Amino acid sequence: MVKSSNNGDGKAVPSGRLARLSKFGALATTVAGSVVKNGTKQLVQGKRPKLSDLLLTPKNALRVANQLAQLRGAAMKLGQLISMDAGDMLSPQLADILARLRSDAHHMPKAQLHEMLVQEWGSEWRSRLASFDENPVAAASIGQVHRAVSLDGKALAIKIQYPGVRESIDSDIDNVASILRFTGLVPDTLDIRALLHEAKKQLHEEADYQREADCLEQFREAMGHWPQCIIPGVHRALSTPRILAMDFVEGEPIENLATAPQAVRDGVLTTLFTLMFRELLHMRLMQTDPNFANYLVRPAQQAVVLLDFGATRRFTPELVAGYQAVMNAALVGSRQALEQAALQIGYFDHETQAHHRELVLDLMALACEPLCTVGAYDFGEANLAERLRDTGLALAEDRQFWHTPPVDCLFLHRKMGGLFLLATRLKARVNIQDCVALAKPAAE
Repeated sequence: MVKSSNNGDGKAVPSGRLARLSKFGALATTVAGSVVKNGTKQLVQGKRPKLSDLLLTPKNALRVANQLAQLRGAAMKLGQLISMDAGDMLSPQLADILARLRSDAHHMPKAQLHEMLVQEWGSEWRSRLASFDENPVAAASIGQVHRAVSLDGKALAIKIQYPGVRESIDSDIDNVASILRFTGLVPDTLDIRALLHEAKKQLHEEADYQREADCLEQFREAMGHWPQCIIPGVHRALSTPRILAMDFVEGEPIENLATAPQAVRDGVLTTLFTLMFRELLHMRLMQTDPNFANYLVRPAQQAVVLLDFGATRRFTPELVAGYQAVMNAALVGSRQALEQAALQIGYFDHETQAHHRELVLDLMALACEPLCTVGAYDFGEANLAERLRDTGLALAEDRQFWHTPPVDCLFLHRKMGGLFLLATRLKARVNIQDCVALAKPAAE
């Protein structure tokens, strides 16, 4: 979630399939028109323009981003996923504009908001609360958040889903992918099929607020009492498939840490890495969306607030045992044990060629570099996120290596990669071995 701009009375979310399709069609027509206009102008000037140069203009990039932001839902989520997973491979225009989709979103106008509240809570919905602030405090890809007060005086965060989001997921993803290809904003060399599949699956899960409420409660129970990790409680009586009512929990945006003292940055990232290891090794339940807006921080306590559980995923004991074996192999420096762990997880099989195995093992060893460092690992100096990206791209470009790891691994990679990226941006220094030790609950 991100803070809502609250500009005017918001922009209505197109809720019908035809209405949403017309938006995509109008965008394609506008972009095509700009190509003809600019191409004709350059031809008159005696130039021979390239089609890619005509498509890839700042105005066209802005048109695409604005349309994704207004459509919200799957369209906006795909923009977020591409910008996070492949941002360094995109044009500077698209990378900058898609980054806005992680931090800016329009909210619904009040008339549309009221329609959703009546649909989910009934015509007398106001009687269910002591107060409800119609100005949202945050807006994101599939819903917006409002402050409210329960009848018994508790501060609430009410997450309300945009109309039509759930029904339009698959078609929106396919349509926006076509637009991005057509405009040249995503290069032909970038294969986004895996992103499209992940975006559809993740959006269907995130659009089920009852599932998210279940995941939130499971997470609270599995986490136990840990002062450095605050999780809001669910208010079931007010929650529906399209409304999630939770405790309102105070905190600061994680980006505010950029100017915090080194000790505070180190402490918060220590909490986040400890959380990741606790999720993987002990809870076997992980919130896998690395979007920074899913967290708030309390710098004085070096604590984090978890806000969004739509992307929660449960791991099998076998997968967790495989990753524990990876960590053990890395700590003792055994390439042979690392290879056996990779086989156990499914990163490759016995038919995989030897040089492909070595590339995978190189990537795994690099990811374990912070774990194998004695003392604090300096993410600001190590440039780890960039080295991981370059090594991964080298492997991905080898078309003969066709084997892909289990899908659970991909979710874990995104979570870990997001933490590496955040730690790098904040120039944090974290003792990862201490995080592994701290991750073990006191009861174990």
